[in-house]
Amino acid sequence: MAEFDPYSESYRALVTQSVRASGEPSEYFAAYKAKYLSRRFGSDKIRAVLDYGCGVGVLAEQLKLQMPGARIDGFDPSQESLDHIPAALRRQGSFGLDLDTLDVNYDLVVIANVLHHVQPAVREAVFRRAFGKLASGGRLVVFEHNPWNPLTRWAVSQCPFDGDAILLKSSEVRGLLMRTGFGQLLRDFVVFFPRWLAPLRPIESSLGWVPLGAQYAFSGVKLA
Repeated sequence: MAEFDPYSESYRALVTQSVRASGEPSEYFAAYKAKYLSRRFGSDKIRAVLDYGCGVGVLAEQLKLQMPGARIDGFDPSQESLDHIPAALRRQGSFGLDLDTLDVNYDLVVIANVLHHVQPAVREAVFRRAFGKLASGGRLVVFEHNPWNPLTRWAVSQCPFDGDAILLKSSEVRGLLMRTGFGQLLRDFVVFFPRWLAPLRPIESSLGWVPLGAQYAFSGVKLA
């Protein structure tokens, strides 16, 4: 995934351009994910987080805002992307190319919009590596594009670094979680309303069962 190197400097702008129909910048979606995690699983219970596929740190920044007491680490195979991680994040955590040099026993591992860039045959290996980084009782959360949402498909088609994207149905993520030993599975569909329907956003947390969200979150717990 070092093919992301050429996009590192313009990553935020390119994402914002590809999701322009939503009326929101790339940071909105990162903040949405971080707030979802804090609300769903409780920021006070999380002390160490691994952002798996952290890119330039857009999500990691928002995770730190929502979980100020947690250490946020990151892994990414693109050195150019890692070079754009903000200095404040580097001071509080570790960000690197080599997953094996990072900590173990994370309370939370987040794989956000990464797997659609991973070839299907390799995806289970990603889950197993994430499993190995979690503490017993730790949680893996996967965010992915919802292939049933036509606006999501359009946004992916507009993104210059999504040319290799192979979108995953949530049922595939469920199977991967089960095969790699996760339990207590939980799925929520997320991101329903564009900016022009922002007054309706307070009800989004009650729509997790509706398979029309632009993305979905699927999680599992590493059982003892």
